[in-house]
Parts: sequence; C-alpha cells; structure tokens
Amino acid sequence: MIIPDLMNAMVLEGVGQQLVYKQLPVPQPSENQLLVKVMACGVCRTDLHIIDGELKSAKIPLVPGHEIIGRIIKIGNKVKDLKEGSIVGIPWLGYTCGNCKYCIAGKENLCENAKFTGYTIDGGYAEYIVANAQFCFPLSSKLQAFTKAPLLCAGLIGYRSYRKINDDAKHIGLYGFGAAAHILIQVANYQGKDIYAFTRDGDLLTQQFALKLGAKWSGGSSEKSPVKLDAAIIFAPVGELVVRALENLDKGGVVICGGIHMSEIPSFPYHLLWEERGLQTVANLTRQDARDFLNLAAQIDITTDTKFYPLHQANEAILELRVGKILGAAVLLMS
Repeated sequence: MIIPDLMNAMVLEGVGQQLVYKQLPVPQPSENQLLVKVMACGVCRTDLHIIDGELKSAKIPLVPGHEIIGRIIKIGNKVKDLKEGSIVGIPWLGYTCGNCKYCIAGKENLCENAKFTGYTIDGGYAEYIVANAQFCFPLSSKLQAFTKAPLLCAGLIGYRSYRKINDDAKHIGLYGFGAAAHILIQVANYQGKDIYAFTRDGDLLTQQFALKLGAKWSGGSSEKSPVKLDAAIIFAPVGELVVRALENLDKGGVVICGGIHMSEIPSFPYHLLWEERGLQTVANLTRQDARDFLNLAAQIDITTDTKFYPLHQANEAILELRVGKILGAAVLLMS
C-alpha cells in the first residue's frame, strides 16, 4: 500500500475551541509502534472534557479520539506478534511504563507514567495514527464493523465499572444512558441482571430506548427507583447523581462512578452511606480488561446504536453529543 506524505485530521489547537480540519504529516512508527490507517473512530464524552479543558493535561495541539478501528499498514522492526493488514482496535490507554509500583502490582490503569490516546498522544480523529503495538488489540471478524468502535472505550470502561459490582447483585441502576450504558446493558441482560435506567428528567426518547434494549424500568434521574438497588453505575458527569444513587441503594450496595470527570458532588447526610454502602471510582483500563471484554463482546455479539459522521463533521458530532441528541454513540468515518 502506498503511504501518502500528508493526511487529513481534526485538530484541537486551543482549549475551548472548535476542532480544525487540516492536513498533517503522516506519522512514522518507532521500533515498537504500528502505523494504522484509521477506518472509524468513536466520539466519546471524554473528548468533550478534553476540548472543554476539564481534563488539564492534554497535549496541545492535539488530534483527539480513542475508540479506534483501523488496519495495520506498517510495523516497527521490534514488533513480533502483529502483521500488516490486520484489523486492530486502539483504546484510551496508549502506554504504561511497566516499572512503577502500580504496574508492578498489576494495576497498570494507575501507572504513574501512562500516556493516553487522544489526550497526551495524538488519537484517531485522523486518517492515520501511530500506536504502541502492546496496546493494540486484534479484532475478530465479529468486531470489525465500524459500529463496534465505541466498544474500545464506552464498552471497556463500562465493563470495568461493571466488574466492580458483586457477582450476586441483581438490581443494577445505570445513571446516564448513553454509549457506555447501551453497551453494558447487553452484558447485564446476558448474565441475567435487572437493569434500571435513569436518564435526564423528561427524556422520554432515551427512556424508551433503554426499555427497548431490555431495561426492567426506566425513568428520570430524580425519580425513586421501584426497587432498592444492589448497585449503581454513574456514567453521566453530574455529581448530584451520586446522592441520587445512594438514596436508591440497598444496604451493602455500591455506587460506581465510571466517568473520568464529574461536577462537584454535593454534601449528603451520613445515613445514605451507612449500613456498609460503598462509593468507588473507576480509572482507565488495563490490557486484560480489553482482552476479557472483547472476547465477551464477540461471544454475545454486542450491537451498538450508532450515528455516523464523516471526519470533517467531527464538530457537529461533538455538539450533538453535548446536547444529548445522540441515542447510543457517534462514530467518525474516514474517507
């Protein structure tokens, strides 16, 4: 395949600004990297937090995007287990050092020297990307459709959040029913769980979407759950939802905050947390999370409700995600 000198990309040139459609040099892989021709890249809520400056360490200028499906077109000379022509998925976690106390303890998601795709290294809102080969995952034929791009973050972080819940939890609340929740509900249904979906108050369209996907109940986030919840996962970046979830939580239950950013959590009375209720956050992912989830996703044949946009319309996709006009997930397609 002929590799061009230049590629089209959407670039964040300053915090709070719209992305700029421009040409950049096609990057070249180092000895441990791959050059991947991007086929599809999901638009994640984390991208909004980066653009808005709510995540403070972004590389600027930056090519965002970390839910990537692409084809390997060139490999570094030290890459042994991947081949040109293979289809891979590239997620948020792009590099870990392997030497810090967290890596040594098997907690690479907390690595002190980690690098993140589309945040501290350039991502997939472009026609080509270079990526560390150890953080690229071969995709089976069941996972190569462009609709599967959201599995690479929404799916992975949802799955890591879900695994923080006790196996015997039956009644599970999901607060914020977007890309992550509409993937996770399929895993939960497969495992016989009852899902209670909480959306923006008055968002009847999303509530119906959740019921269509198998939710036991769906309503506004200010509503009382019809049953006491064994666990709740919060995907919406709204701190007030922590209090709402605790109010619906049964004794011994846990609230998991699955987002990378959240607005301020209001104070709340201690009795909401008492009786061994728990509150925990989830940070990033590990490579083992990716392997386990992608195997499960292929087994279940998870589907995604996806709206496609051409690369140059990334700003439109971001706006529609921001104002809640997207059911499921948005995905950029390359030319």
